[in-house]
Amino acid sequence: MPSYFFEALTVEGQLRKGVVESDTVRTARSLLRSQTLIPLRVEPVSPGTSGATQSPQSGLRSRMFSGRAFNATTLAIWTRQLAGLVSSGLPLERALTALADESENEGQRQLLAALRADVNEGTSFAGALSRHAGEFSPIYVSAIGAGEETGKLGLVLLRLADDLEERQTLKSKLVGAALYPAIVTVVALVIVAFLMAYVVPQVATVFTSSKRALPFVTLAMLAVSNFVRNWGLVALIVSALAMMGLSLSLRKPAFRTRFDAAWLKLPLVGRLSRNYNAARFAGTLAMLTGAGVPILKSLQAAAQTLSNHAMRADALEVLTQVREGTPLGLALGRVKRFPGLLGMFARLGEQTGQLPAMLQRAATQLSTEVQRRALYLTTILEPLLIVLMGGVVMLIVLAVLLPIIQLNQFAR
Repeated sequence: MPSYFFEALTVEGQLRKGVVESDTVRTARSLLRSQTLIPLRVEPVSPGTSGATQSPQSGLRSRMFSGRAFNATTLAIWTRQLAGLVSSGLPLERALTALADESENEGQRQLLAALRADVNEGTSFAGALSRHAGEFSPIYVSAIGAGEETGKLGLVLLRLADDLEERQTLKSKLVGAALYPAIVTVVALVIVAFLMAYVVPQVATVFTSSKRALPFVTLAMLAVSNFVRNWGLVALIVSALAMMGLSLSLRKPAFRTRFDAAWLKLPLVGRLSRNYNAARFAGTLAMLTGAGVPILKSLQAAAQTLSNHAMRADALEVLTQVREGTPLGLALGRVKRFPGLLGMFARLGEQTGQLPAMLQRAATQLSTEVQRRALYLTTILEPLLIVLMGGVVMLIVLAVLLPIIQLNQFAR
């Protein structure tokens, strides 16, 4: 009788692995269900290989090298595909089967097979997703749960796909805007370090042997060069340790909140960060409330999307005020770190009964403002970095040329 390796969940949610003998895969799954196990994966054991030795290794390789089945882009694509199938009237189990068959990624096929097995066992789709916390965020699961409860799963999936795509587009534009200045900065630092550590010392030996008074620019450049050669490595290590210390300190909630609050007060990047976080908050809140998630639960989930902990604290304060009966627009207007635009649109949404639509409009307007400011910053930074790099190189050239000019004048 054929043997099948299986991975299954117990009723307590623990993972079980082993080998079962059965005629077919379907019979093996039925046998596991009769043992109050939820089958996640059932595969035939290769001839001549024991399942006890083969399967754990394959599972280890899968965990080590496959990583997450979905990244941000593929999750948005998969959500939109699932939304199209569900909206067309196809049962959820058949939709998952179709997407699993079309997937070219082994990790995605295994994940979809596990979701399909849970749904077949009678678990809700949100409940099945919640068992894979590394793949699906609590916000994603909450929206799916609301869609199932209201019977609007297809519409919720479409809104989720839109939200994921808009968030990924905004992130990509910000990364793209910061990429060129970052590359120019790194190249400039490497060039200057090379000039200071290698070129300047080679030329300095010629000037110091003449025993003539050197110009101030040359003396300053030689001092910087000596510091780079003698203490450059130490300075690099100290900087790395300082960054590690800062990273460890940011893990403490109190320090992180103070740091993020100070970050919001910076002249240019502070407002950019504030609008970016507010756009994410408003977009998530609009998506969840539009899906039928209660406002308190929506606020709790939307607050967790804020990367700035100071703004997260304000969002939780808004949650407390709304729980006590304060209107959302008024509560948002009372906190100091959220843009006034968000509170204004929330008030209009409450007055007109179109809160999700007005919150989404606020998110769109804030996202547009973030993109505009990011483009403005990069437009300013690019020429400034080039001019700064050119100025440093000019100083090095002057430090080398001025003593040569003095030597020529002395020779005459």
